[in-house]
Amino acid sequence: MTGTGEEAFIAAVKPLVDAMGGELLPPDEAGPDDVVLSWEGTAAVAVRLPQLADSLDHILAALERRSGMPLADLDRKAKQEIVRGLEARGAFAVRHGVETVAGALGVSRFTVYNYLNREKGA
Repeated sequence: MTGTGEEAFIAAVKPLVDAMGGELLPPDEAGPDDVVLSWEGTAAVAVRLPQLADSLDHILAALERRSGMPLADLDRKAKQEIVRGLEARGAFAVRHGVETVAGALGVSRFTVYNYLNREKGA
């Protein structure tokens, strides 16, 4: 990570990596599952992607920050919208996804399943 163009590239990708819950590393510290990004033919930075379960926690935290209050304090309609959005992002394919979302929303697993089934029936 030496040149100014390279530094600008890294600064440009950092918000995306942060939004995904990833981590930026020097390219020489990249592991086999990391993604090395090149700039002008040279390895500039490595990205360590989060585990799926960590991604769900990261997404829920971002939703809470965006709403400005704990997700459990939202009204039923807002919680249903969150469940709909999370389903579209594949959140419920993650092991314990329903339980994690239910805990964050302050509802039961049964309620999350009801929200999901309601959307499929509509």
